[in-house]
Amino acid sequence: MSRKPSVAGYFYPQNPVALRKMIGEMVDLEMEKEKALGVISPHAGYQYSGHVAGSIFSSVELPDKFILLGPSHRYAEKDFSIMRIGTWETPLGDIPILTQLADLLLQKGLVKEDDSCHKSEHSLEVQIPFIQYFKTKFSFVPLCIGPHASFDNLVELGNLIAKCIQESGDEILIVASTDMSHYVSQDEAKEKDFKAIDMILKLDPQGLHDIVVSENISMCGYQPTVSALVAANHLGAKKSELVKYQTSGDVTGDTAEVVGYAGLRIL
Repeated sequence: MSRKPSVAGYFYPQNPVALRKMIGEMVDLEMEKEKALGVISPHAGYQYSGHVAGSIFSSVELPDKFILLGPSHRYAEKDFSIMRIGTWETPLGDIPILTQLADLLLQKGLVKEDDSCHKSEHSLEVQIPFIQYFKTKFSFVPLCIGPHASFDNLVELGNLIAKCIQESGDEILIVASTDMSHYVSQDEAKEKDFKAIDMILKLDPQGLHDIVVSENISMCGYQPTVSALVAANHLGAKKSELVKYQTSGDVTGDTAEVVGYAGLRIL
């Protein structure tokens, strides 16, 4: 199966020359790169969140294999849904799914194969062109997380991801896709977002889950981020670093109602 782009021409340019040019203006080729276990990256239209995504992908060494975790915005019949086989198309080329890792994830029964969950979901799609800017050949597993997944199941998923990475014997970067606060004032977004960011910096998945729930932070991908933290901790994470934070208000000048974006790396 070949998955067609869902938001090309909307979240990012459909023309490959224009897309490469746009990304080139959002990355930093001089940035010092670190070897990372995972990254946290936003998924809005590139004009709003692209500089944050560009900064985070500029800041890490990119391997040949990835697992992408993102929230399901439109379809959430299952808690954890992957595509097992096929390719994903973007204007910059076709990227194959890492079937061997997908099969490892499916063995335990927690994760389910469900292509339909990914058909129109943008949270993973928008990560791929940034990776393609730096790498011409790589493979990945796309995994969507539904909004009703429990904390215990998110922990189970994170541990499963770590064990499958270890079993594969490969270097695999975990990419968790999330935006931060939605449609609040700039001041409120920063106040709430940095409470969540502080938990990520502490490598504390329970703390992140609890602060998002207790403070009613509209962080749409906190579940993927929780699982990514669990997996990274299992794999021996030592620290997390904030690479860049901004809001849509920093781009548009309208600070009355913004969306926040954070890029972090887990080392």
